[in-house]
Amino acid sequence: MNHNQHDLLQDFAIIALSILIAVFLAATDILAEILTSAQELKLLGSFIAGLFFTSVFTVAPAAVALGKISQANSALQVAVFGAAGAVIGDLIIFRFVRDRLSEHLAELMKHQGAAKKIWALFKLKSFRWVAFFVGGLIIASPLPDEIGISLMGFSKMNILRFIPASFAFNFAGILLIAAAAKTL
Repeated sequence: MNHNQHDLLQDFAIIALSILIAVFLAATDILAEILTSAQELKLLGSFIAGLFFTSVFTVAPAAVALGKISQANSALQVAVFGAAGAVIGDLIIFRFVRDRLSEHLAELMKHQGAAKKIWALFKLKSFRWVAFFVGGLIIASPLPDEIGISLMGFSKMNILRFIPASFAFNFAGILLIAAAAKTL
């Protein structure tokens, strides 16, 4: 087995493990209990809910928890602490997804005729900015951050730029959730 196949197998194993953990958390209601108990801790609850706001498997209960916490607290505080937690979650994803996905796509594109033209598009600076912006919008939304972080990986963003970008986009998304919850 070559290096790329080993990395791809490892990536699939990580994804499978995360799905199993998410299914376990959903089936046993452990995540709901954690987020419900964390709501009473206010700012720490916002941080914990923000941490879970990053994954496709945990975004729904996290968004509900952030909304409930914001009903009794400042939407701005909830967004700040929630975004801080989300940055930690995004950094975990960023560590595994950013470079590897780009490498796997590059390897795949080398073996395809028309794909070389698409790969040339990926190398354009304007595409990198579009990928960064679209990735950021996905991070701000309840869509899976894994997709947004993968897009940001195409922009060749380093970790020192990723952290404030992740915070800003998550802050905006959580602030919108908190503002919507305040109006209910």
